[in-house]
Amino acid sequence: MLKIVTIGPEANGTLEANGAVLRLEGQIIGPWVDELQRTCNRLRTVSPIALDLSHVSFVERRGVELLRSLGTRGVPLLHCSPFVAEQLKVQA
Repeated sequence: MLKIVTIGPEANGTLEANGAVLRLEGQIIGPWVDELQRTCNRLRTVSPIALDLSHVSFVERRGVELLRSLGTRGVPLLHCSPFVAEQLKVQA
């Protein structure tokens, strides 16, 4: 299960005035990968976003691919645990 909590710009001084942080809690697996992608695509059309991954315990392969893709498109990935950070490393 993945919980997505949207935090407004007042909670994060590092983003533009209209930006938001999505705090993710749980695991980015199965249907939650698609839900996260839909949510990010929808919100990115109106304002910049960042993802707070401090409460993510596991990310499956498709989730890793999505997070890498979002990162290369300018979405900051904040507060990764060492385990999730290792999963996100680009494989040579």
